[in-house]
Amino acid sequence: MKTRVAALALTAAMSLAQAQDTKVVIGISGWTGFAPLTLAKEAGLFKKHGLDVSIKKIPQKDRHLAIASGDIQCAATTVETWVVWNANGVATTQIFQLDKSYGADGMVVKPNISKISDLKGKTVAASAPGTSPYFALAWMLKKNGLSVKDVKVVNLEPQAAANAMISGTTGVDAAMTYEPYLGAVRAKPEAGKIIATTLDYPMVMDTVGCTPKFLADNPKAAKGLADGYFDAVAMIKADPKKSFEIMG
Repeated sequence: MKTRVAALALTAAMSLAQAQDTKVVIGISGWTGFAPLTLAKEAGLFKKHGLDVSIKKIPQKDRHLAIASGDIQCAATTVETWVVWNANGVATTQIFQLDKSYGADGMVVKPNISKISDLKGKTVAASAPGTSPYFALAWMLKKNGLSVKDVKVVNLEPQAAANAMISGTTGVDAAMTYEPYLGAVRAKPEAGKIIATTLDYPMVMDTVGCTPKFLADNPKAAKGLADGYFDAVAMIKADPKKSFEIMG
């Protein structure tokens, strides 16, 4: 009888602990730098810090809409994107830095284009305004004496933009993309080449942010998210093979 009572008490305590885990949904893209967030969820690292985390893949151009609707409470994206979201009435607070891009974001062009200024009057595939690829395009053009008004921008997400170059889609002269899709173009030199990356034009930094309401209602959540993320970074450094097996 005592054994059964003890077992029931333990079960009840575990259930209570689980019930107390703070639920949070994080919106991300397929960007390689967000992998530690996925690992922290799959390896139970967020749970260790009292969080019940779900992760949704949402294109950058739609992530603020998911925050505004309450579908997600937090997101991972670039610093300038948070500025745009807040300026458009989607209140968010950045809580910790994820990464900086050292060559992982870039512009790919057709083989016959030798410099960025050659893109005047050409067609460039890039995500919609307010996204990191669009910002990178505007920045690279400006540094080469052009603006987005000097090119025709067709809105394609990074993977589709890279695929347009690889497949030789008619009319697409350049594309803004990032790893792992940047590497896919690198592997097809006959289709295109990398003309510039964030090694040449450092500008991209990712952070995690949440709504002020979520942070106010869950004062320990910000630290839990940061601790879980950096636990995952440490895990990748210590055992990369196991880490990638966990992430699938």
